[in-house]
Amino acid sequence: MLLSGRIPAHVAIIMDGNGRWAEMRGLPRIEGHKRGAERTREVITAATEVGVNTLTLYAFSLENWKRPDEEVSMLMKLLEFYLKKEFSELIKRGIVFRTIGEIWRLPENIQALLKDAEEKSLRNKGMNLVLALSYGGRNEIIRAVKKAMNLGVKPGDVTEAYFDSLLDTSGLSAPDLIIRTSGEKRISNFLLWQAAYAELHFTDTLWPDFTREEFFLALHDYQMRERRFGTVNARAER
Repeated sequence: MLLSGRIPAHVAIIMDGNGRWAEMRGLPRIEGHKRGAERTREVITAATEVGVNTLTLYAFSLENWKRPDEEVSMLMKLLEFYLKKEFSELIKRGIVFRTIGEIWRLPENIQALLKDAEEKSLRNKGMNLVLALSYGGRNEIIRAVKKAMNLGVKPGDVTEAYFDSLLDTSGLSAPDLIIRTSGEKRISNFLLWQAAYAELHFTDTLWPDFTREEFFLALHDYQMRERRFGTVNARAER
């Protein structure tokens, strides 16, 4: 049972395990990605239903470019299909869409679809849906530092708030909860700056099997934790 007053404002998910899911069933890896896309739709709907303000999905990392060309090509085609098929409906439902990462590395047709979705959702008032595409946390930090240098900012003027404004996630709250599927217990270069005080939830479930019920279990796990942000709780102070 979820506590209505303690829904995390920002949930970020490392959607891992698509390839392994397919290999365990003797299927091509792309079949795992297709099944994973179906789960993505389900979790987006579940997040909107419970009042999550921002949902960030780690869809394609900078390191993923190192995968075999055939797999990368199929992933791009799947992304194109998903953007064309799903996003018009998401926008009608009030979703505000944006991307983070080196989007310029993506195929031009994908870039155009992403830009169109962002522009069409600008006036919406619903949940922020953020896709991390061609994204890496270290890369994002380096790009932010370069922005500051190009602007001639003096070291004394660099505050945490100012640095936040230079990141891809500028204007968004930091993630309260980061979920990773597939049994791996690391954040894999995802939102490194933003995740400073995020709660982490790891599950052995592979992403194609991650249902809305398991998503709600992750939210419940978050609600049972006490977030102190480096301080001590009131009981410990007595």
